[in-house]
Amino acid sequence: MRLANGIVIDHDATFGRLLFSALRREAYEQDMDGVSTGVLKHRTYDLKSQGQGCMVQVSIPAEVPLLEIPYNAEVVIINPVGRGIAEANFQGAEANWYFRADDIVIKTAAVTTGNSPSGTKSPDGKSSVQPSADGNLPKKDQPAEKQ
Repeated sequence: MRLANGIVIDHDATFGRLLFSALRREAYEQDMDGVSTGVLKHRTYDLKSQGQGCMVQVSIPAEVPLLEIPYNAEVVIINPVGRGIAEANFQGAEANWYFRADDIVIKTAAVTTGNSPSGTKSPDGKSSVQPSADGNLPKKDQPAEKQ
């Protein structure tokens, strides 16, 4: 089966609650000899997915500025698309999935700014989601603790 355009993802059903972890790597274009040209292709970020029960990696185009999202902030992936690569092994095959998206934004910023690219900060320049003193986000049913 060939999926040239990838698989369009239902964000909530696939990923559940997503927490930002860190920048994983930057990928650069290479010339015909395999030497880096120094031109950035994309950045890949690690996100903790409650729905998958593991870390997922999402690549964002180089045109999007470097994301400065607080660790463990709840995020939303804008226009995620999944693709897979299968590799044969002695037991049959193993499939590896990877995701690309237009942007990653803090969840409350995505709601209030209408999914604008790089909407990681509110208009006053402050982060939209504040983790508690122990570094965790408040649960949906609980109000945030006052500090």
